[in-house]
Amino acid sequence: MQQVVISGTGLFTPSQTISNAELVAAFNAYAAAWNAEHTAAIAAGECASMQESSEPFIEKASGIRSRFVIDKSGVLDPRRMCPDIPERPDDQHSLQCEMALVAAREALQQAGREASDIDAVIVACSNLQRPYPAIAIEVQAALGAGGFAFDMNVACSSATFGIDMARNAVLGGSARAALVISPEICSGHLEFRDRDCHFIFGDACTAVLVEREPSAAAQAPFRIVDSRLATSFSNNIRNNFGFLNRAAPNGIGARDKLFRQDGRKVFKEVCPLVADIIVRQVDELGIGREALRRLWLHQANLSMNQLIGRRVLGREPDADEAPVILDRYANTSSAGSIIAFHSYRDDLAPGALGVICSFGAGYSVGSIVVERCG
Repeated sequence: MQQVVISGTGLFTPSQTISNAELVAAFNAYAAAWNAEHTAAIAAGECASMQESSEPFIEKASGIRSRFVIDKSGVLDPRRMCPDIPERPDDQHSLQCEMALVAAREALQQAGREASDIDAVIVACSNLQRPYPAIAIEVQAALGAGGFAFDMNVACSSATFGIDMARNAVLGGSARAALVISPEICSGHLEFRDRDCHFIFGDACTAVLVEREPSAAAQAPFRIVDSRLATSFSNNIRNNFGFLNRAAPNGIGARDKLFRQDGRKVFKEVCPLVADIIVRQVDELGIGREALRRLWLHQANLSMNQLIGRRVLGREPDADEAPVILDRYANTSSAGSIIAFHSYRDDLAPGALGVICSFGAGYSVGSIVVERCG
């Protein structure tokens, strides 16, 4: 059977960063102003005062220390608490297209390919800045790629679902090579005025080049051994923002129009779901968990990754086996597991096996077993 490989990856990282200390200072200034404005209502018991955030709270809850963002000033303005990202004219590249081009060109260079070698572009991410025309088609045109392009959204699992779609396109013959690009502007859908989640997300964009193995020009690409996708409906991670909001204007600006989650339920339900899928996958492949050299897991929460790693490997994974980029990037949604793969793979020997796994809202889980080619 024809084999398919990941022959290159790329990463776009914004130039601006926000430390936990900076984020906490902005949030606490906002909370103090809110409490002062609602002094009478708080005293009357009509509402509770806002709690302050803290650096120890954030790191204990998530393992995050800093994050990259498209715009820092708007997020850290206590009067705004939202990134300041101006709209662009229709005749200019969109922001997501601009991010995608940087990541895509790095992936192409790494693989020794040109845009003309690409027959499919899949933009797979949690939130798209417009319904149409597809960001993917814009990227396809800007790159000078051929074939077809489309957008897809499976929340934090978008990149791994996209890799599966790309693999199928290559195996089916509709594409010689496919780019899966995940431009995640997570700061745009985060409520920075909510203590429980104001620290979670960061911005980044990844690109993955998928093609047939015999034609791959890259040195030591990773063969895709198997991919598994799973979904199970849950409201525990949800965002109700959409074009129908204007048809019910009483809900515009309500808290449910941005990211929200029941973190405890997510932790309790998602960790066993993800671990069971990976374990079942490698067992059915006859690989055995002891053969897994590396787990490139979705970077949402350090405790989640540690628990999943323990369940998959049957012991405590070391830092080399389950690398973490969460502390520097925060949760970049679907880009997280790909950033980990992009950053921590070159040291693996030919024949080494690993799992790229992402999971999130839906619930959704995408698990890709890969092998370092010789």
